[in-house]
Amino acid sequence: MIDPDGTQIGVIPIAQALETAAEFGLDLVEVSPNANPPVCKIMDYGRYKYQQDKKKQEAKKKQTTFQVKEIKVRPKTGEHDLNVKIGHIKKFLTRKDKVKVTLMFRGREITLTELGREVLAKIVEEIDEIAVVEQAPKFEGRTMVMILAPK
Repeated sequence: MIDPDGTQIGVIPIAQALETAAEFGLDLVEVSPNANPPVCKIMDYGRYKYQQDKKKQEAKKKQTTFQVKEIKVRPKTGEHDLNVKIGHIKKFLTRKDKVKVTLMFRGREITLTELGREVLAKIVEEIDEIAVVEQAPKFEGRTMVMILAPK
């Protein structure tokens, strides 16, 4: 058993430990039930739970979360439309989100794979100062996919 100050009292019966805790006006909490003999500590259990919750909240606050945003383009996407989409990509990357750029080929456009690679290369060229290519462009059926992550 451990008292509220943190000093070890020793191995004592449960009834005596409960009486000692009552004398302090605190609770008897089993800290390590698997130890032989089990370790108990005299503490204010409500305050202990409150501190544990506070630690969890602090850890959650420091944790960074991100989302994967998706931008879809086509091989024949116009210059201005492409610039607008690049602007959206930059906005997502500055918010620390990852961006999945999907280049879709429809019908006979599948023969324009080289044009599609050029479009993706232009996107990479425009955002290379704020992002890094996490996954290089690769084909998945009739789509070409590339993933960008913030630096």
